[in-house]
Amino acid sequence: MAANIALGVEYDGGNFSGWQRQSHRPSVQGELEAALGRVADEPVRTVAAGRTDVGVHATQQVVSFQCSRARPLRAWRDGVNAQTAPGVKVRWAREVDASFHARFSAVARRYLYLYLIENVPSPLRGRYACLSPPLDAEAMHQAGQALLGERDFTSFRAAGCQSQSPFRRVLHLRVRALAGLVVLDIKANAFLLHMVRNIAGALSLVGRGQRPIPWMSERLQARDRTMIGKTAPPQGLYLVDVAYPHHDLPQGALPPLLAALGCLDQL
Repeated sequence: MAANIALGVEYDGGNFSGWQRQSHRPSVQGELEAALGRVADEPVRTVAAGRTDVGVHATQQVVSFQCSRARPLRAWRDGVNAQTAPGVKVRWAREVDASFHARFSAVARRYLYLYLIENVPSPLRGRYACLSPPLDAEAMHQAGQALLGERDFTSFRAAGCQSQSPFRRVLHLRVRALAGLVVLDIKANAFLLHMVRNIAGALSLVGRGQRPIPWMSERLQARDRTMIGKTAPPQGLYLVDVAYPHHDLPQGALPPLLAALGCLDQL
């Protein structure tokens, strides 16, 4: 009988052309499945909690797959990690019941978006945050509260989004200034294509004083993507946790840049 395995995966999105498997470009899914196949000694196909875009990072992408070959759990972590490139690693592995599905069993996803406030752009830290001029985090926080609850997010979905419904339920949205960073913390039942990055881009206009606080509510109600400005760059975005209330899985982790700046206990 095939075992159903869940993994918590961390990756540097700058090394890949997104999560989804591609025939001629490196992807996280392709790298992970190749390593899993070598450990399993059979082809392995994975499903993930969310398909992150090119350049987007994850500290806790949850992945599930089935395998007919018996392997100890440490093989799915240590054995797979010995086979993957440095930019993607398995943090934990658990055997789960047959009903578990990384995407469909999830009830919420949590993302962080990091704006790095620096007078001189860092060529190193700029790989893991969006370099930005000073931002008013409190104004951004207040503006973002208009997005809470079940809403039509047409204004914040990418043109290529294939979701049949523009409605999503935002469970929390917080913006805080932390040690040279402004951090957008958002959790929802699910997200549309580029939804978080479009919210991040729009909120940065409020933070710079280029738009008033009520503008976010007005743009949400307008249901017009063309009126909210540019999509924020991908390197500031992290998938940090996925909620599965009926399955005992490890909690997510925060981005290493927050740890380096001593901010982990403030979120």
